[in-house]
Amino acid sequence: MINDPIALSPQGISAVILAGGDSRRLGIDKALLELDGQTLLSRVVQKLAPLSDDVIVVTNSPEDYEHLALGVRFVPDERPGEGALMGIYSGLTAATYPSALTVASDMPFLNMSLLRVLVDKIAGHDAVVPRLEGGLLEPLHAVYRKQCLPFMASVLAQGRRRIAAFLDQVDVFYVEQPTIDRLDPLGLSFVNVNTAADWKRAQQLLDRPPSE
Repeated sequence: MINDPIALSPQGISAVILAGGDSRRLGIDKALLELDGQTLLSRVVQKLAPLSDDVIVVTNSPEDYEHLALGVRFVPDERPGEGALMGIYSGLTAATYPSALTVASDMPFLNMSLLRVLVDKIAGHDAVVPRLEGGLLEPLHAVYRKQCLPFMASVLAQGRRRIAAFLDQVDVFYVEQPTIDRLDPLGLSFVNVNTAADWKRAQQLLDRPPSE
């Protein structure tokens, strides 16, 4: 794993990658799909490693990824089968640092400039979340502090699985569309792979790499 002390966040931050989910629409483990000769999970780890020396992959099947030799920690869901919010909760609980940059394993075009802004803005806030036009949130491309944990636990205990369900109870800094457009003008940061059509698009987008 890359460990560049100059690139690491000065306040120290963990990185959590959600590799859970059953990939029902694809029928295979999307984290192991290869793009340009590299698995999606490997691409995400490589992108986050310069930002953190504590990279965590949340998965209940670590044996599926150990052969990749990623140099990460594997952490299981505290309660399997309860969705992405439980994955975030489990990763944040295990994080070494007070906050964690959190992304999904199927986001092949993460933009370093935007990621750095998310990390920088967490100081003084409980969460930093991109917000697109129309109020659409991207909570699987965000930063959360451990102060969020009791609020996550509360909504999970109520059977609520929507990631954003707890955000109205914490101090959130929203990174708005103009900032996102400036840092990621091609708008590829939030591209993910859920379907065969998504996978085809990701392969096509290799010819248009996101600007850094």
